[in-house]
Amino acid sequence: MKTLLVSASAAVLLGCSGYNKLIKSGDHELMYKKALEYYDAQKYQRTLQLLEEVSPFYSSTTREDTVLYYTGAAHYKMGDFESSGAIFDDFRRRFGRSPFIEDVEYMYAKGFYFSSPSPERDQTTTQQALIAINEYLDRYPNSVKKETLLKNIEELKLKLYDKSFINARSYYTIGRYKSAVVALKNALNRYPETPHREELLYLTAKSSYLLAKNSLPHLQRDRYLDMMDAYYNFASEFPDSRYKKELDRMQAEAKDYLARHDPEAADPNTKNNKDNTQDNGDKKE
Repeated sequence: MKTLLVSASAAVLLGCSGYNKLIKSGDHELMYKKALEYYDAQKYQRTLQLLEEVSPFYSSTTREDTVLYYTGAAHYKMGDFESSGAIFDDFRRRFGRSPFIEDVEYMYAKGFYFSSPSPERDQTTTQQALIAINEYLDRYPNSVKKETLLKNIEELKLKLYDKSFINARSYYTIGRYKSAVVALKNALNRYPETPHREELLYLTAKSSYLLAKNSLPHLQRDRYLDMMDAYYNFASEFPDSRYKKELDRMQAEAKDYLARHDPEAADPNTKNNKDNTQDNGDKKE
């Protein structure tokens, strides 16, 4: 066992010694070749060190894009997506005809995907990931990576839906019902396909009710009418919702208030009949 440990230590020292000699040799061609070998061996830190040494010597040569590609790819493989993203973005601008360009654009997009945070945090990176992935798919519609990237898009969209819902719901949670109604409606308008649609409509109706109930008397009529509109929007889409009974009680209270203060507004058919009468009168004229 002791012999084996000594042999292993000697191999490491020899390897380190050989690597240090390579760095000091000034043989840029050999360093370039070894950098690619280290990359294939998944020794990315050594790859980066060697490429940094040789990079100035290959500037404006046919190998410049190769050096830049492997530099970015090594950062990417190490999980340093900020550095790889900056390098790949520079690569895309300078080497659009390089044989590495498709792979560069793929890793550029995936770097944003891997950096996308949880829905509770700012989603700027998620937006960047969606843009970059869609740009990649537009340029390479037949890519073998297409199915994976389409799944990534759905994951990223769900984060945006969740973030929008969390932000809108927060106003309801802290009792700012007027702001909640605005935010909840905006969330629905921005992402009508959101999986949170039922709860957003429910919270819009409930926030409208609570806003009306806690308003000054001269504001209550219009706000109860808004609540009724929100209630009917919810009920038409989700008649069997688990929230329906709760909103039914609120709607009944709003209707009772309007019956006492504005009988015509309390009965949705009254306005329809009045409108129909007006329409018929217009036709006669």
